[in-house]
Amino acid sequence: MEAVLRATETIKAFRETRLSALRSPAEFFDHTRISRPSDLNTATHRISYNTRYFSGNYGLIVGLLAVYALLTNMLLIFAVLFLVGGFAAINRFAPDPIQVGEHVITQKSLYTGLFVVGIPLLWFSSPFSTFFWLVGASAVLILGHACIMEPGIESEYASVQDSV
Repeated sequence: MEAVLRATETIKAFRETRLSALRSPAEFFDHTRISRPSDLNTATHRISYNTRYFSGNYGLIVGLLAVYALLTNMLLIFAVLFLVGGFAAINRFAPDPIQVGEHVITQKSLYTGLFVVGIPLLWFSSPFSTFFWLVGASAVLILGHACIMEPGIESEYASVQDSV
């Protein structure tokens, strides 16, 4: 019961901190504010402002891309579930050594067997390429959007408010 209450509190805190920063889709996809930056200084200013202003939306994009990457790489899901499930099963069902015939199977030998099977399985599921795809796709989408979106009128007052 305590875990459920803790999970509820964590979700509530996440909603209050991160999801409160979400901007509306109409504002995020406002096609009237799209323009090409005139120079690198303008692009840098836009990226700096928009990454702060749309941080909740960009976090949601990264989360959705991560879910997509996992759903399209079923071997990675299987490998992670195999390793996590193996650890849980060994800890739960085999805390003490087991006698099988003349052999004694310890927790250490079970972990060794899990690693011998699980690590090559995880390696073949290419977690590094999935991670770097996620980083690259997120960077292209976020920096591209932040660069082409003109900051709103409120951006002019943000610098005045910070100095007061």
